[in-house]
Amino acid sequence: MKYKETVVRTKNADETENFGYEFAAELNKGSVIALCGPLGAGKTTFVRGIAKRLTPECASLVHSPTFTVVNEYRGSSGCIYHFDFYRLKSEDDLYSCGFDDYFDENGIIIVEWADMFLKSLPGSTIVVNIEKEGEDGRKLTVRVPE
Repeated sequence: MKYKETVVRTKNADETENFGYEFAAELNKGSVIALCGPLGAGKTTFVRGIAKRLTPECASLVHSPTFTVVNEYRGSSGCIYHFDFYRLKSEDDLYSCGFDDYFDENGIIIVEWADMFLKSLPGSTIVVNIEKEGEDGRKLTVRVPE
């Protein structure tokens, strides 16, 4: 599969969140976004930026769903399903939490720690890899299937 790749560098958490906000303008209902990167890379910060654009009334509610597996942010203009695969041990765990049911909901699915089960996501998934650069800087590599 061919990908269009874009690299963006941010200097701090505010810029990472702002990039999420701008990135969200290109999303449609049914989009799936896989977020990959180490602990503390800014995955949740990026999601908060997306929520500010798509479900602004829910943006302050955005937090990592590590212990709940999924957080739902339902706004007047749509819904974001924010998953975290960090605690899942196998694909069986993925399906027992009902992950595949969310594809019928017509919202946007965002998955933190998606690299754990990347092959379980649709081929149309947008992959965002977030790397730390220094203490506050980040390198975000966005891969969009063509």
